[in-house]
Amino acid sequence: MAGGRPSNLTSPETHHMKLITALITTLPLALGATALQAQTVTLKVSHYLGSNHNFHSQVLEPWCAELDKDSGGKLKCQIYPALQLGGTVGQLPDQVKNGVADIAWVSPSFSTGRFPRSEALELPFTLPRSSLGGSLAMWEFTQKHAMEDFKDFKVLSIWSGSSVVISTASKPVIVPDDIKGLKLRSPSRYPSLFLQALGGVPVTMPPAQITEGISKGVIDGAMAPWEVLPAVKVDEVTKYHIEGPAKQPGFTQTPFALLMNKKKYESLSPEFKAVLDKRSGLPLLERTAKVWDDGNEAARKAMLARGNKVLVIKEADYKAMQKTTAPVEADWIKQATAKGLDGAKLAADVHAIGNKYLNK
Repeated sequence: MAGGRPSNLTSPETHHMKLITALITTLPLALGATALQAQTVTLKVSHYLGSNHNFHSQVLEPWCAELDKDSGGKLKCQIYPALQLGGTVGQLPDQVKNGVADIAWVSPSFSTGRFPRSEALELPFTLPRSSLGGSLAMWEFTQKHAMEDFKDFKVLSIWSGSSVVISTASKPVIVPDDIKGLKLRSPSRYPSLFLQALGGVPVTMPPAQITEGISKGVIDGAMAPWEVLPAVKVDEVTKYHIEGPAKQPGFTQTPFALLMNKKKYESLSPEFKAVLDKRSGLPLLERTAKVWDDGNEAARKAMLARGNKVLVIKEADYKAMQKTTAPVEADWIKQATAKGLDGAKLAADVHAIGNKYLNK
């Protein structure tokens, strides 16, 4: 129409209305996403020791505080010590998998057969005595060989409880034959097999029962890391503490892991995942290992201050112990191979990786 507006052009008023309509349509979605991101997420974190343990006060609490700070107060933890969510130590992995806990401190050693590749980490004379050296070795081995064991979880950290020390009430262990007939507390299966190979009698019991067991004569002593001894007052009922030569693999050790429910992790926003990832993995491993190693050193000094004797087995006797306990590893290789694993390769690699970190 002459002098009129072409029919194929949109009027300013129509364009304006379209913008308003688009905003009305998309604004709820944008507000919903913002509200979702602004929601506080509280993670249920479970472990089996008391709130007075170093792991609770020096690892979990500061770690959770960092998650809180990094997320602007939106990613928090509720810690449940001493199995407050129920169950047993061996059931903690299932609690995480089933969502009873979002995160839990577990040990593959306490769930026999569930983490078959990780069992290599418990074999005698494979990993460094220190928690840092052992933890770095465990992390590398797990990343290379054992992630299939943890396919149902998000692995936040792996670390070593450090090598066990043999503590006895009245009989010092100077040579391998001294272990024969001794009833010693054992933390798990492979330390028990280690003791049996040396002629000892393993008795499985939790740390809290060790002191009473020794004082009542139920056991003659215990296998446990240094830092456990004063925590449960084992130092008060023992006189001798036996360890191997420095810069040599420890007798045996317990692997630990901080595992997270995989669905819970995947439900987090990218921002919350980034916060969790930043504070987990190697940084969390190094923090935990330092707490363990500091605790070990403080406990060792405390034993000496009490007048207890710290005995270091001579190199020749150490090698004799290695030779006597070698069948433990050989039997594990056969069992792992029967399960379809390359047991020989796993055992060889845990030694090789452990040797890399002996000076840590």
